[in-house]
Amino acid sequence: MEFAELIKTPRADNAVLHGPRCPAVRGTLCLTGHHLIFSSRRKEGGEELWLLHANIDCVEKRFVGSLGTIVIKCKDLRIIQLDIPGMEECLNIASSIEALSTLDSITLMYPFFYRPMFEVVEDGWRSYLPEQEFELLSSVTDEWRLSCANKDFSVCPTYPPVVIVPKCIDDEALRKVALFRYGGRFPVLSYYHKKNGMVMMRSSQPLTGTNGRRCKEDEKLINATLRPGKRGYIIDTRSLNVAQQARAKGGGFEQEVYYPQWRRIHKCIERFNILQESLIKLVEACNDQSHNMDRWLSKLEASNWLTHIKEILTAACLAAQCIDREGASVLVHGSDGTDSTLQVTSLAQIILDPRCRTIRGFEALVVREWLQAGHPFQLRCAQSAYSNTKQKWEAPVFLLFLDCVWQILRQFPCSFEFNEQFLIMLFEHAYASQFGTFLGNNENERSKLKLTQKTMSLWSWVNRSEELARFKNPLFEANSLVIWPSVAPQSLQLWEGVFLRWNRPSKFLDEAQEEVLNIINYNRELQAKVNALRRQLAELETDDRMQENLTDSTPVRAPWLRGSVDLNENPLVSS
Repeated sequence: MEFAELIKTPRADNAVLHGPRCPAVRGTLCLTGHHLIFSSRRKEGGEELWLLHANIDCVEKRFVGSLGTIVIKCKDLRIIQLDIPGMEECLNIASSIEALSTLDSITLMYPFFYRPMFEVVEDGWRSYLPEQEFELLSSVTDEWRLSCANKDFSVCPTYPPVVIVPKCIDDEALRKVALFRYGGRFPVLSYYHKKNGMVMMRSSQPLTGTNGRRCKEDEKLINATLRPGKRGYIIDTRSLNVAQQARAKGGGFEQEVYYPQWRRIHKCIERFNILQESLIKLVEACNDQSHNMDRWLSKLEASNWLTHIKEILTAACLAAQCIDREGASVLVHGSDGTDSTLQVTSLAQIILDPRCRTIRGFEALVVREWLQAGHPFQLRCAQSAYSNTKQKWEAPVFLLFLDCVWQILRQFPCSFEFNEQFLIMLFEHAYASQFGTFLGNNENERSKLKLTQKTMSLWSWVNRSEELARFKNPLFEANSLVIWPSVAPQSLQLWEGVFLRWNRPSKFLDEAQEEVLNIINYNRELQAKVNALRRQLAELETDDRMQENLTDSTPVRAPWLRGSVDLNENPLVSS
């Protein structure tokens, strides 16, 4: 298919752009295969907008006489208005934008056509391979191994080709366990706690069914993570009622009789359409211009967004507490093991592991616990909060995870190497990007699409020094301790940087951030002066001590010998 076939009117002159928080601008609108481009006529300081069609969530049309208005609602929550003279021109452009923003084929998306304008120093596709993670693990324990049982994706279509499993479990046992777990997602290592050797594993629900089916290989695999005399915890991200209902459909949960050393805890985390409706209500509340406090607070509460944040963080804190304070290993799963499970395992690691609070450590976490673990980004992020077509599989699961990370970052502002802008950048690229990192639903699909050969990795761009500078937290001081976030209602706040950034001026926030940077730089200058003065003081003290030592080593004559002659020093005197 040629993109030209979808573009009925490629250009419109005398169009007027109304963007968020900026005055209306007259200029020229152009449509390409992947971008909507608006360029103002001003010779100096002219504005230019490049909007990916993939970032467009919804297109609305309005007409007043011969003047047409197109309202474009974006996946990053922006709302843009275009006034276009001529009804036919407006209709043609609107239908073209709708067609270009809803392409069915992934291979027609922009990442397959994008060519970087920057020097590629690092191949982001090879930055965080499972083999590299295993090498780090092998330096502290020899109880685990890399399994290639899924090298052709035949055991589990949503797992990567290589996974980390207990050394005592062979590949044949893994194949049997895969038949006992939904979607073949057998338990694999998610995190190893160096402090006490406890681990966190993740999987999907067991297929026990109404007959109470069991799998001895599954029991052996899970028990292989326990220390002698120790118990473990299974954190099920479904309510007990939902887990019991799953048995009627062939699913279920681990039965105590077959897993006596494990205690099961249910921590309900919502999924799919409930989360999507929550996002829609939240964005609607944030766009409400009535300026009525009671109305705003009522809508915010009705969205239940912060309730979902609390539920996810509570489950993550529980998993971290079991590992660090109880000294117990943990298995996390829900139904599929691709959504709430990953939220819990990744947030627990941020709480426990200082490495995950660095930029590269967090990138590795996203790759390991979301991309390689099979979170279906293509399905979940197909639409955002404005789309008129509601699909069953759409849900802001990854956005909720990033929001939870922001809540922890806000409570521990000095413990993270990255800043809020880093998290916002990841949110934007998960929904629409020139990079291929978030395309596809799992490693199997990405392999078939040959993304590593045909597209550029997001990490190749992010990890360049000039970009990293934008995402570094100036307050960062490495903290090797476990951090325990508060989940009390008064501790959780609306993430204004995402949900209100297009609705209010950022001038004062920018000025405040600039002032913070000035204070930090001034503090560093003072610290450098203090260090220099301390060095000078140390040098002076050293000189004083040397002088004292010299004084102490000089012979002192007795008072009654002063003025007498040393016969040995006078050769003219003989005895």
